[in-house]
Formats: sequence, C-alpha cells, structure tokens
Amino acid sequence: MFEDIKAIYKNDPAAKNIEFILYPGWQAVTIHKLICHPLYKLKIPFLPRLISQIVRFFTGLEIHPGAKIGKGIFIDHGMGVVIGETAEIGDNVIMYHQVTLGGTGKHKGKRHPTIGNNVLIGAGATILGPIYVGDNAKVGAQSVVLQDVPAGATVVGHPARIVRWKSEDNAKVC
Repeated sequence: MFEDIKAIYKNDPAAKNIEFILYPGWQAVTIHKLICHPLYKLKIPFLPRLISQIVRFFTGLEIHPGAKIGKGIFIDHGMGVVIGETAEIGDNVIMYHQVTLGGTGKHKGKRHPTIGNNVLIGAGATILGPIYVGDNAKVGAQSVVLQDVPAGATVVGHPARIVRWKSEDNAKVC
C-alpha cells in the first residue's frame, strides 16, 4: 500500500499532502488489495464481489476480486477503468481513465491480459484476451491491443501496432 502512495506522488504533479485519499484510483486499489482480493483467495463466495460492486458505484472503477495487482500502481482519473478476473498487473504501472483489461469471450481459464512492470497504459486503451504486455511497454491512448506487446515497445492504433521498440541496446522506430 505504501508503494502505491509513493507512486501517486511520483507520477502526479498535482498531488499535495494527504489529498491522495480522495483519489478514486487509490481508493479502489486499496480496498481491492486489503479486502476483496484476500477474501477471493479464501474462496469466500459473493462477499468480495459485492464489496467490489459497491466500490465501483462510489469510484467508477471496476476491479474484479480475482485480479492480481502489483505494488506501485497509479490509476490517474480512474473513472471507467475495468480490470477483469484473471488480469495480472505488475509493479509500477501507470494507467489512465477508461482503460479496459478485459476478455474476448473466446477463452476459458486465463481470459484477461497480463501487464508487465513499468508499463504505461494511456486513456481509453482496451487490452483484450490472455495476452502479455511486456515490461517498460507503452500503450497509446484509445489503442485496442489484441496481441502480445514486446518489452520496451510502444503501440498505438486500432488494432494496436508497434511504432517504437526500445530494446536494451538500441531504439527502433517502426
């Protein structure tokens, strides 16, 4: 939880004093991590889902209790964010409003994306299916991602395509 607070001050130049407790992204993620996800892991039926729906009503963010969220996440202006049941989010991820980490309806089991560490996901981006977005990748605003994104790549468009790919030793512009 402290890593999430640090992420707010690191990534939001408007963050002052204790105002972060009013951020709906912080509220939704904190309740998810402290209450909903632990209850879900204990296989307690109904209650974690009920709590997540109450949080959705008040914050505008829908995070399924089964989603796994790493430390240092920052969801800025989180209204409309949807994070599916089998989604996994790494550490130090920045996500803007109206991001969807959803399923396609075609898969059983793992149905939602896995997001690596240090990923930036722009406003309105839609990432669908059991795909992987690699470490240090960037997903442009309003992009629709339907295939894996390599580490260090920047993707944009409908469907998303790689426009820049920064490997450890060089940068490629595609």
